[in-house]
Amino acid sequence: MNPEYYNTFHAYGEAVMYRWAGANRASKYGAVGVIVRSVTLSYDDFPHTGSMADYDSLPEIPACAVSTVGAKKLSEAIKTNPDLKVIYKASCKKLPDAPSHNVIAEIKGSMYPDEIITVGGHLDAWETGDGAHDDGTGVVQSMEVIRLLKALNIKPKRTIRCVAFMNEENGGKGGEKYAAECKAKNEKVIAALESDGGGATPQGFSFQGDTVKAENIMKWKNLLLPWGLYDWSYGHGGSDIDHLKDQGTMMIGLIPDSQRYFDYHHAASDTFDKVNRRELELGAAGMAALVYLLSEYGVK
Repeated sequence: MNPEYYNTFHAYGEAVMYRWAGANRASKYGAVGVIVRSVTLSYDDFPHTGSMADYDSLPEIPACAVSTVGAKKLSEAIKTNPDLKVIYKASCKKLPDAPSHNVIAEIKGSMYPDEIITVGGHLDAWETGDGAHDDGTGVVQSMEVIRLLKALNIKPKRTIRCVAFMNEENGGKGGEKYAAECKAKNEKVIAALESDGGGATPQGFSFQGDTVKAENIMKWKNLLLPWGLYDWSYGHGGSDIDHLKDQGTMMIGLIPDSQRYFDYHHAASDTFDKVNRRELELGAAGMAALVYLLSEYGVK
């Protein structure tokens, strides 16, 4: 990952293609296996893993992630001894699909119950860690939006629906199923807000969808600026809500400070103790404020 980028998601997006397609490309040229340097800016001894492209008709070869510390040692050893041999032993396996479920709760709108604002994160984590930042924090923040509105005795004009999506990490079937159900029931999801960038200090929101509607929402920026939510820009809403894009939904993503996220992303170090409670609560409050405004004024 290129450390010169301020936004680490830009660095990740540029580098992750080598993990995603590495084994597929290597198989094409006759490789017997692939060892991928972890896609992280952190120098640690935790392998950071993730999904990879299908092999299509190519021979499947084993692939694994190695920590940045391990990658450095291996690289130096190869330079010292070009004839170096590596013993590669893997015991992982893919199990058959099993039933899983999205978890949904909602507050019915008092004036426009048929207009739905979805807020959510995803329940599942990559196999090696607890998934505290990816995406336990997003699920907790989405639940907190509902709790805050109820605690403040706010009766939203539009329906607020919290969704804890399943299966984002390995196929996105939870988000896909939710969008399909909304379409089958002819539901009108006017906006969807996702938190899937970790629980660090919130900095703003990214918008994906109709530009005129997005510009109208961005006019609320000054209302939330005192909370440090300064970054209102066009970008990606979120992988779970992305399945709603063909239904005219305004998709919105919470933008947290990205500097520490990839220190823990898809690694065994992504544990609960890495979450700062105040930063987590600030993100939830910012999300709740935006959801309240969307409920009061809609998406126009």
